[in-house]
Amino acid sequence: MSSSPLRVVVGTAGHVDHGKTALVKALTGIDTDRLPEEKRRGITLEAGYAHLDLPGIGVAGVVDVPGHERFLRAMVAAAGGIDVAVLCVAADEGPMPQTAEHLDVLRLLGVQAGVIALTKSDLLPGLGPDHQELLMLELRELVKGTFLEEAQIVECSSRTGKGLPELKKALADAVWARQATPRSETGPLFLPLDRAFAVKGFGTVVTGTLFSGALSEGDEVDLVGAGAKARGVRVRGLQVHGGTIEKARAGQRTAANLASVEVSEAPRGAALVSAGTLESVGAVQVLDVEVELLPWAARPLKDRARLLAHLGTAQVAAVLALIDRTQLLPGERALGQLRLSEPAAAIAGLRFLLRGDLPKDAAASAKRGRAHATTLGGGRILSVSPRRRRRREADVAALQALAGDDALAQADRLLLESGYPGASPQRLAARGAFTAKTAEKALERLAQAGRAALFDREGRLYAHASVLELLEARVLQRLREHSDPIDPSIAREELRQRSGQPPQKLFARALAALAEKGELRADAERVHPPGIAAKLSGKDADAQERLATLLDGAGLTPPRVDELPALIEQAPPRAQALLKALGHAGRAAKISEDLWFGAVPLADLRKKLLAHLSAHGSVDAQSFKELTGLTRKFAIPLLEYFDREKVTLRIGDKRVLRKGER
Repeated sequence: MSSSPLRVVVGTAGHVDHGKTALVKALTGIDTDRLPEEKRRGITLEAGYAHLDLPGIGVAGVVDVPGHERFLRAMVAAAGGIDVAVLCVAADEGPMPQTAEHLDVLRLLGVQAGVIALTKSDLLPGLGPDHQELLMLELRELVKGTFLEEAQIVECSSRTGKGLPELKKALADAVWARQATPRSETGPLFLPLDRAFAVKGFGTVVTGTLFSGALSEGDEVDLVGAGAKARGVRVRGLQVHGGTIEKARAGQRTAANLASVEVSEAPRGAALVSAGTLESVGAVQVLDVEVELLPWAARPLKDRARLLAHLGTAQVAAVLALIDRTQLLPGERALGQLRLSEPAAAIAGLRFLLRGDLPKDAAASAKRGRAHATTLGGGRILSVSPRRRRRREADVAALQALAGDDALAQADRLLLESGYPGASPQRLAARGAFTAKTAEKALERLAQAGRAALFDREGRLYAHASVLELLEARVLQRLREHSDPIDPSIAREELRQRSGQPPQKLFARALAALAEKGELRADAERVHPPGIAAKLSGKDADAQERLATLLDGAGLTPPRVDELPALIEQAPPRAQALLKALGHAGRAAKISEDLWFGAVPLADLRKKLLAHLSAHGSVDAQSFKELTGLTRKFAIPLLEYFDREKVTLRIGDKRVLRKGER
């Protein structure tokens, strides 16, 4: 290979039998028709792949797409990775229905550069003096208002070689310009698969155009979408344009050798994503989108229209829910959601195509300048896996923010909709059109502005300030609802569950904020209302005093917890509440699930234990039993209690005095 692989893919487009495959072979020396059926019929059925050496620039990937309308699905699957288009128009026939449809497909998929190849131009001299002039007028009318409006038209012939140097020069200029703004290699990994095959001695190889991110030898990936379920798959090796490389970057045609995967487990329509990112990148069924209907569509698209959506290399049935209007008129753009019939591989920023059945009034399409009618429109994905939206002001505002150019507004909206789980830079980059770096900057700026809070430093997880405020309000409400005169406090975990099960660290952040404001008190196990609990009175006070007297009088051999209700003549739930109240008041302590001890005997034992440790340096289970006269039933739980209370430190079979204890 004379040059390094570029991050640009050149792709053909045009009507069937307009010389696309022959042109690719003439330019690259590679015949992209690899199937016997293609050889027999003389037409391309599946997309073919080659590479074009542009001296002084590098090697660009080449995609040759089928031209027949029956194979539009294969064309669209390949066209999603095209950066520079070669629109092929045969000199003897001029623009045809698939010429127009392919041009629409390229525009809708975001292609912005290309050239027009007037193929079979060696036939022009025999077509009459007016033919070429009329042909040029048709071509300019066809591409008017598209990315090819100012494109160079190159007369060429694969048979004679006429115009091929000029075409290669025009492509080199377009590729050079496109290479200046390549696809993002710092975004999440997303490689839509267009082929999978077995290579003897190597196993399964998958190919596709790397849409986003980078892929290295040894990486672990997940296969998602189109029913793929392989997880944690190792990449054995990589090739670009037939050459082995260590790392493939966004924008390159990539072949990856996967370990322990069968060909059937890597279907077309699936995608490779980084292992472990399924919660944010992967197979999804709901997408926020910006969509446009082609100006020459035969009729408006109504809300909840049923269509075929082409996403990456997948085709899936979908319903288009319009959020900012009730119907989409030809030539208009709208905000909405694509609701897919089955999970598909998708990522924010990916462009898609919408197709429908040929309408009965297809003549109307022809009158508008297009004879085709199956491609209706397309657009771009704004975010993946959002909640289902409705036609209301808040959802319209959310989609407007996601469709706009303000990255901070996009991050703010996505973080708000992330709710309690929050978002890390990686999650934000997967859900919206960010790289990991730009997502991190956006989250940091939101935090600086008081719009976000970093609640998990290790996981780099942020929560929106509004979500944190809502959680604080919910925590206080649930604490107030827990009205028990004996024990007004509530277990931390129970309160977390009642508050919507936020992540532990977010819940801790909310408790700390509320404690700082004096709204509550929290310890390791329970959350208390602010201030001192009201003293018990009447029967409650009498029952509590009986329990305290019983525990203190029992010394170091108290009754089991399940024996206490009968001893103080209270129902078990009431006895439990009284025990906890004594604990909060410092008059009793929970030693184990079955044992509570009075505070007085525990304090006496603590003094005795400290004295023993000061004199002897350590204590084991046997010497503790001798010191206290207790059986193992009481001695072991008490030793473990003093460990938890950080009075003692266990080292092997012995306990020593913790530093700072006296």
